[in-house]
Amino acid sequence: MIRYCENYWKDVERVLSHIRNIEALFGRSVFVTGATGMICSSVIELLWYLNHSRKAEIRIEAAGRNIEKTMRRFYPLSEGLDYHFVKYDSSKSDTLSVSPDFVIHGAGYGDPEMISRQPVEVMLSNITGLETILRCACSNDTKRVLYISSSEVYGNKEENGLFSENMYGYLDILKERASYPSSKRAGESLCVAYQSEYNLNTVIVRPGHIYGPSITDSDSRASAQFTRACARGENITMKSAGLQKRSYCYTLDCASAIITAMINGERGNAYNISNSDSICTIRDMAYALADESGVNVIFENASDMEKKSYNLMNNSALSSEKLEMLGWKAEFSLKEGVKKTLSYYINSY
Repeated sequence: MIRYCENYWKDVERVLSHIRNIEALFGRSVFVTGATGMICSSVIELLWYLNHSRKAEIRIEAAGRNIEKTMRRFYPLSEGLDYHFVKYDSSKSDTLSVSPDFVIHGAGYGDPEMISRQPVEVMLSNITGLETILRCACSNDTKRVLYISSSEVYGNKEENGLFSENMYGYLDILKERASYPSSKRAGESLCVAYQSEYNLNTVIVRPGHIYGPSITDSDSRASAQFTRACARGENITMKSAGLQKRSYCYTLDCASAIITAMINGERGNAYNISNSDSICTIRDMAYALADESGVNVIFENASDMEKKSYNLMNNSALSSEKLEMLGWKAEFSLKEGVKKTLSYYINSY
């Protein structure tokens, strides 16, 4: 859980300064799925702050499975006043009774542990849930749907450079771990299909590895586990050498990137979300968190079940050039982002 304070909201103001044409959202309604998740909860914070500081009068519709969980996540805010809860489950093909101007679709199953244990549910929810959103948008003359995809759509490539948006590597679709990147690839194609057949305005973002104080207690990704260990004053335990290269990006920077693409992105295009200052190995991230919190990094062998959940990519370093051409830039370096993460994160154990 995040420890909200004056400095946190100052950080929100910092990232909002990099979003061009932000006034396009003023007086509009924005429907956000996956509202309590790490990424989209930060998006809602940015939208609320616009209402609070600039009287933007954005109607924020936060979609989730559980209103109590949503109210706990946004504990300083008032449901029905600062945002409006909408019941939505990405695993069910339900009809939604909303008619938003903009949709940010971040709901779906992507936690590594769940991917290894329930690949069927992961795959179906990531496709079925999106189809529900696209169908709703078509029925309500929504101005734009932004789909939050993943850097995992790229697969593996031989060379060690950055992925631009038109580069795709090899993905072994016969591995159960491929349920997640395969469903994300299908989701992107579904967005384009709806755009072609029904003239729906869609845009796609592909976040790299996002970290920050908005991690959830159930998040089994490596950086989330590292953060929780540091918050408890425990050593970080790595279950691999951690030499895989990743594009890390602080949560608030990721949220500003999403809003930038939604407002300014080109219809039918995809945009990487990556901080060029934070491309490093998993091991580097572990040591950055450990150094900041004064704990050690230790290594243990992974179990077979843990290995099944590992990202299939050795290199998922992304080029952010296309997004930066829209005026976006990351505000937080890896060093500052790690410091902010540990400063604002409240360990709820």
